[in-house]
Amino acid sequence: MTFVSASTNPCVTFFSEEDLKNHKPHTLGEIRRSQHFLKLDLERAPSPYKETIKFSFVERNGTQFYVDGKAFYINGWNSYWLMDHAVDYSNRPRIKGILQAGAKMGLTVCRTWAFNDGGYNALQISPGRFDERVFRALDHVIAEARKNGIRLMLSLVNNLHAFGGKTEYVKWAEKEGVSLSSSNDSFFYDPTIRRYFKSYVKTVLTRRNVYTGIEYRDDPTIFAWELINEPRCMTDPSGDTLQDWIEEMSTFVKSIDRKHLLTVGLEGFYSRRSPKRSTANPEFWAADLGSDFIRNSMLSTIDFASVHVYPDHWFQDKNFEEKLKFAAKWMLSHIEDGDKELRKPIMFTEFGLSNENEDFEPSQRDRFYKMVLDFIYKSAKRNRSGAGSFFWQFLVEGMELYNDDFGIIPWERPSTYQLITEQSCRLAREHGVLPTQIEHLKDFCASTRL
Repeated sequence: MTFVSASTNPCVTFFSEEDLKNHKPHTLGEIRRSQHFLKLDLERAPSPYKETIKFSFVERNGTQFYVDGKAFYINGWNSYWLMDHAVDYSNRPRIKGILQAGAKMGLTVCRTWAFNDGGYNALQISPGRFDERVFRALDHVIAEARKNGIRLMLSLVNNLHAFGGKTEYVKWAEKEGVSLSSSNDSFFYDPTIRRYFKSYVKTVLTRRNVYTGIEYRDDPTIFAWELINEPRCMTDPSGDTLQDWIEEMSTFVKSIDRKHLLTVGLEGFYSRRSPKRSTANPEFWAADLGSDFIRNSMLSTIDFASVHVYPDHWFQDKNFEEKLKFAAKWMLSHIEDGDKELRKPIMFTEFGLSNENEDFEPSQRDRFYKMVLDFIYKSAKRNRSGAGSFFWQFLVEGMELYNDDFGIIPWERPSTYQLITEQSCRLAREHGVLPTQIEHLKDFCASTRL
């Protein structure tokens, strides 16, 4: 899921030094404001970073992740808003707050956006032009995550419109006079746009963090890269266009960074070619989206597969019990794929239940969450491929503009908070406690041997 970026100060536009040279302001006041805020940012040069937590790179061996020789099963969450929110210095306590809260709950990985293309607080203003202030916000997120013992899964572009996404790339190409089809699926096959995206990827992966001094590609704080959030190429239901793009871009990422894991960012649907198209998909439309879970994830350059779980968005005429039953079947199908066909870990990188359903009750969320978490725990207990799950999404107080019908502040509902912390304890019992978890798990995991 992706949502419209919120702005705490929409009347101010920030530019990089390079952009100030090229930008033609509408008013003298605009450029003065831009220069003022850039000057403030540069004056706040970060002090030398002191490493307090030792991180190792997460590796894959068959269907499992490993850290320091131990199997690693993930209790994680989504906070897509971290970079966008951190641009404004006054918001940075919230970045610290959600990362500290995640650590205190025993969570280990947060999935978030490493993109914002065009528009307000854009990281990439136009192809090859970046706002240094926004890059420093991402630097801060990574440094703050490391301080709190949290790893990050960073997504590189959006299939949807929010935060620019593939539509913004198509607009940029059109402005350059490139003749494109009316569909934003041109993102996947146009040579000019592919060059734009490769340039972006290279810039991000080789970025040197101003707070830590570490290039992103060398930083074990980053758990994995995700090529694109929820890719679909509906103009080519055969799937060939998207498959070609995944092959090219995953190979390109690995040519720059072989230390980090890589995934596609799939929702998990099976295509027309798959025997599971009619037995595992939610409905017939899911086979015509131009993606295929098995084919897209089978590539040697893809280290693990991703799946999303949104039964209430995929069905309009089923009640809660029917949706819960489908979600269980959906998860089991993909874990079996990981065990038997892909021989890779399966990550349920988004799962959520909308509070806008007509029959919604808060207790339904707890039942849905528990079902997802139980599947991961049973997988960990049996050393299977179901390697982790990520709640969509967590926020802190005062962030209504970033919320949606799935977002929660986890500590506001004690039963939900208990589910989250119990999952952290259960996974720790099976495969050991990470050094970054010891301080927090000892507070609430009474029967976990630390």
